[in-house]
Amino acid sequence: MVDIGAKQATRRVAVAVASVHFPAPVVAILQAKGLRSAKGPVLDTAIIAGTLAVKRTHELIPFCHPLPIENCRFDMDFVSATELVIRCEVAITHKTGVEMEALTGASIAALTVYDMCKALSHEIVIGEIRLLDKRGGKRTVKAGRVQP
Repeated sequence: MVDIGAKQATRRVAVAVASVHFPAPVVAILQAKGLRSAKGPVLDTAIIAGTLAVKRTHELIPFCHPLPIENCRFDMDFVSATELVIRCEVAITHKTGVEMEALTGASIAALTVYDMCKALSHEIVIGEIRLLDKRGGKRTVKAGRVQP
């Protein structure tokens, strides 16, 4: 692990996004059923799974510090007829950032959407997963680009 002992605790926020692409017939079925699959409410379940993943990132990625997460929020919206974008924002006041927690949350939420819908089609594709925004610490990232 990286030694963070000498760092100052500051407010740190990270936002990650993941996309899920569905075949059009699958979206039609989901919308007709109120975004529910045979397993239950798709987006609600993905939010729960993503939140659990954020809190357990240090158990999944070997050199991540265990962190007392202060805020974790998900937004999920269809940005086109067939593409769902999952946004995970994580915040903390600590000596290290929460980029990995936000990325893990978005990833696991996307995987959960796939799992909840795979009975409808195996042509669902999890697309790009990326860090969208990071504030606090040494560097700032906006729209996936490091800012001086």
